[in-house]
Amino acid sequence: MTDDKTRSETLQAAVEMEPMPGEVESLEEIFQRHHGLVFRAAYRVTGNAVDAEDVLQTVFLRLARRPPEAGKVDGMESYLYRAAVNSALDVVRRRRTTLTMPLESAAATAESSLAGNPARAFSDRETRQWLRAAIARLSPTAAEMFVLRFFEDKENPEIARLLGTTVATVAVTLHRTRERLLREFQARSGGGR
Repeated sequence: MTDDKTRSETLQAAVEMEPMPGEVESLEEIFQRHHGLVFRAAYRVTGNAVDAEDVLQTVFLRLARRPPEAGKVDGMESYLYRAAVNSALDVVRRRRTTLTMPLESAAATAESSLAGNPARAFSDRETRQWLRAAIARLSPTAAEMFVLRFFEDKENPEIARLLGTTVATVAVTLHRTRERLLREFQARSGGGR
């Protein structure tokens, strides 16, 4: 009798946890609708397709593992975008600053990169790597705002809406972040302001 009662209670709990048809999108529907957004956001932060795919997988696995008591996610697109940026920043933070590449591969890459100006190709690649590392050192909020504004071309009011803050907070944070990154870049380059 106890086993029947336990099974009945378990079945009832499972039925109560199931969303009503049409009430909530399935994970598959959410993935189909938003996977491109998550991948693009992750790629812009990491600069690497393999890392972006890892972020894509991480974001949707976390969504799938959300406990039922966590409730419905309001603004799924904003939620997924923020999750992608934050996960991508985590990847960049964990990434080693040195890249290993066989000498033959490095030579082939150098020859094929901007054939007319290999020094510029190296400089551009080095600058992008530095910028990703510098963004990873920022606070999560500042990094998110910077990525949204300068990688995603979002305007300040949209960033404020996405992050649940004011336009003034976004403007001040972006100004301070740009100034900080500019000072760091100039110090790295040996130039002064």
